[in-house]
Amino acid sequence: MAGADSITPDGRPMILHLGVQKTGTTSLQRFLRLNAPALADRLMIRTPEEGTPMRPLGRAAIRLSLAPGDDNERATRVAFEDVLDTLPDGPQTALISHENLAGAMPGNGGETRLYPALPRIAQLLDKVAQERGFAPVFAICTRNMAAWKPSVWAQAVRTDGYAGDLDQFQRETADLPGWGDLFRRMGAKLGADRVHRLRLEDETDPDRPATQLLRLAGLDAARIAALPPLDGRAMERLSNGSTEFLRRINGLALNPTARDKVADLVARSQTLFAADWPSKGTS
Repeated sequence: MAGADSITPDGRPMILHLGVQKTGTTSLQRFLRLNAPALADRLMIRTPEEGTPMRPLGRAAIRLSLAPGDDNERATRVAFEDVLDTLPDGPQTALISHENLAGAMPGNGGETRLYPALPRIAQLLDKVAQERGFAPVFAICTRNMAAWKPSVWAQAVRTDGYAGDLDQFQRETADLPGWGDLFRRMGAKLGADRVHRLRLEDETDPDRPATQLLRLAGLDAARIAALPPLDGRAMERLSNGSTEFLRRINGLALNPTARDKVADLVARSQTLFAADWPSKGTS
């Protein structure tokens, strides 16, 4: 497994940042979008913005991970080709970042393993990219497993309809291997020198959360440090009371669309679910 040193591929370089979920991806992508104009001489950046082909690509990868088969593989291929169609000609490195390219995280759709489909998804993306003349390398962010699991559980409750409590989730994922297992599987499919591990704990500047990824793209420390920092964080974990309310809602037989609307309301009204928050009603 390679570290976070810069890449020198044969052909037009591409970095596929495959997540994984709950490793700071939302902030990382906000930072990349904020600085995309300043980096345009070196990078063509694609992140999952609303209305772009990146959104269908993420959904296709999740479906492929939960239901492997020819139809979902073709759908993922087509979705990735649509993303590649948006890349203009040029020498710049293509940087494509989507946490759902890792596939379903534990707690989503009954998944309890550590991204079993990720090597297959990466291999498919690799084949399509090479057919277009790119030379991809792969970046995966990790986080200390003890801190990662509770965060994944809370996210599964919030976005994936998971109805179990944290103790149940911990039991269901008790046999998860360490991150080394995932990188061994990735290396076996793609070559260890093409797979780069970016540890969240090694991000030393929280206001510039893509530092390791930009180093991988060949930017020097001075240029990265000169980039405007983020102003605030994104996609913070819901409060304990909000998460517990949603967990109980997830145990009901709600229409998925209705359930998602409830989740949005909860995320925007968290003071209703915290006993220690002052009332905003009349006195």
